Amino acid sequence: MLASIASLPIDLPSMSSALVWFRRDLRDFDHAALYHALKNYQRVFCAFVFDREILDVLPSRRDRRVEFILGCVAELDAALRARGGGLIVRHARARDAIPALAEHLGVDAVLANRDYEPAAIARDSDVAERLRLLGVSFADFKDQVIFEKSEVLTQGASPFSVFTPYKRIWLKTLTDFHLKAYPVHKYAERLAPPPEGERLPDLGELGFEASNLGELGITPGMAGGRQLFEAFLKRIGRYKARRDFPAVKGVSYLSVHLRFGTVSIRELARAARDAGGEGADTWLSELVWRDFYFQILWHHPRVVGASFRPEYDRVAWDADPELFAAWCEGRTGYPIVDAAMRQINHSGYMHNRLRMIVASFLTKDLGIDWRAGEAYFAEHLNDFDLAANNGGWQWAASTGCDAQPYFRIFNPVTQSEKFDPDGTFIRRYLPELARVPDKYLHAPWTLPPIDQKLAGCVIGTDYPAPVVDHARARERTLARFGVVKGAAVESAEEA
Repeated sequence: MLASIASLPIDLPSMSSALVWFRRDLRDFDHAALYHALKNYQRVFCAFVFDREILDVLPSRRDRRVEFILGCVAELDAALRARGGGLIVRHARARDAIPALAEHLGVDAVLANRDYEPAAIARDSDVAERLRLLGVSFADFKDQVIFEKSEVLTQGASPFSVFTPYKRIWLKTLTDFHLKAYPVHKYAERLAPPPEGERLPDLGELGFEASNLGELGITPGMAGGRQLFEAFLKRIGRYKARRDFPAVKGVSYLSVHLRFGTVSIRELARAARDAGGEGADTWLSELVWRDFYFQILWHHPRVVGASFRPEYDRVAWDADPELFAAWCEGRTGYPIVDAAMRQINHSGYMHNRLRMIVASFLTKDLGIDWRAGEAYFAEHLNDFDLAANNGGWQWAASTGCDAQPYFRIFNPVTQSEKFDPDGTFIRRYLPELARVPDKYLHAPWTLPPIDQKLAGCVIGTDYPAPVVDHARARERTLARFGVVKGAAVESAEEA
């Protein structure tokens, strides 16, 4: 387990050389592992591995994330070279490449920032053992979260499983120390340049092709993250009021940059705390949610593939490939669901409110196992993060910690009317509904047949009829969960 890997004390005596292994922390500032390496070693090499254990199993050779990462790596390499260093890049299995590189460079230690996913923990334990056999130490550091593991606990010294009390203690524990940036620049002269001849691979050498990342206007790297962050700070005060409306520029759009560490979580949390006010406080809560799901994954790795609440593993989900395909392809007949699915398929992004709506629809209206939806998001989201993705899906499916009650079921029509009232978002992704009057847009099957022809949108021809009836699906969901709970449910809450 990663927990057994020792972390370097801050007062380590200087040694000759070290290797910093970059992973999901692609920046040259406020970087824990880089700071500790530069402070404690005379020469510091930097490396990044395009891990074949991850890349080789990706189903699409046009995965936007690979192109995004390559852009981040190129920018990071240039930034490090400007400081006198640079990146050594490998396309191999990381568990093989890092020990081999450490041996080749003759370093005394390898330093990295901590990862909390079970597969990463196993990989790091393997790397640490291989390094130990070479006489090289391994140390990891907290960097991608504010609080990790058991730093925020209940009064009974147990992990939280409910968000609100976790957030209360999280905020109470927070001090300026936790938000302080690591001053990498103080020791940057200790960066070592890569060996002669080192260069970055291109997409083709990695086995991938260009995606539509550029067309989408997504800028990778620290510059892209900085641009989005500065723009968001100008409207952070309106975040709470605007965050649930997908047609409005209300959210930060920083999730992919947080995922790959081109921005610093400490800088973001510090800015939110210092800004204060309703909008900033609400956004800070979203960052707390991020920490919450990381600590859930750390303490309960079984949630990968299993319900947080074990009794819900007995839920009898439906296996219906045709309905699942309709959901994936955005042809369920419910405009808000279909527009959201077309958004993710086209761009790799989905607004957070829409993630909740489509997840509820898959599990509560179609009765399909949340794990199928989780896997689809994992394949398509640019910002896919196991902890948050798993936590969000189990919340929607009512199988997780701090989940919505199973009898609280999102109504896709009322959600659509509430959060896309004039249909701006829907029409952006469903042009076939462009001429449908606002009154019928959220439930176009209710439009009289003659008016369907006038609008150029005949249901069943130009746009699908609903694949399920929401009211009947709600009753099936209550019965499905009622069997597990051992109780009959007479009514359901609708959201």
